[in-house]
Amino acid sequence: MSIVGKVALVTGAGQGIGRAIALRLARDGADIALVDINRDKIEAVAAEVLALGRQASTFVADVSRLEQVMAAVEHAHQTLGGFDIIVNNAGVAQIDALLDVTPEQVERTLRINVEGTLWGIQAAGKKFKALKQRGKIINACSIAGHEGFALLGVYSATKFAVRALTQAAAKELASAGVTVNAYCPGVVGTDMWVEIDQRMAEITGAEVGATYKKYVDGIALGRAETPEDVAGLVSYLAGPDSDYMTGQAPLIDGGILYR
Repeated sequence: MSIVGKVALVTGAGQGIGRAIALRLARDGADIALVDINRDKIEAVAAEVLALGRQASTFVADVSRLEQVMAAVEHAHQTLGGFDIIVNNAGVAQIDALLDVTPEQVERTLRINVEGTLWGIQAAGKKFKALKQRGKIINACSIAGHEGFALLGVYSATKFAVRALTQAAAKELASAGVTVNAYCPGVVGTDMWVEIDQRMAEITGAEVGATYKKYVDGIALGRAETPEDVAGLVSYLAGPDSDYMTGQAPLIDGGILYR
């Protein structure tokens, strides 16, 4: 059993974890709808998908805008001839002490991380129901969705919210044959962690690279996580072997948190 011939939409697909997920699902046989706010980046990933022998479409969208997410789902269905899986991967970090965070920072983080996930759930759920078919909704969470981290309080709050949305959507959509799960990475070597490390250095006075090293040194498996590590779990969640799993947010962090 596989996802050969399925259509998967991935948000934030232009780089990092989103790119790795798109390429892994393409290797597994899916056609990929690439969604990002940066056209140049998703066009580059589309070329990689095509080189793997799968179809690809691109759509520029701001995931915090419901109408744009709805349009992205419709574009995927129309251009690729189906719609089976959505990976609500797009997100941003927010690094600051809770006593210093501004209303503008909170609003931006909530709109992208929480509303972006909600609109993806809504758009996909409505499309699956309209097509009268089963489907897979997969949301980006984090170890910060299982434990609040200092200087990442607002970000942690958004990822706790993603877990709540995942659980509620799983209950609401189960009768339609739609499963809803999330994936919770740890310290992944991407541009987001470069940003986190840089900002931590500014706030704490630590040397650039020190915060990243501290977290990596605490990983039981002894190395930083790669985007491909995350993509492997998403592949499982997208495939038929996870058909009896819903409402879950498993950790994939190499051994940082144990729940």
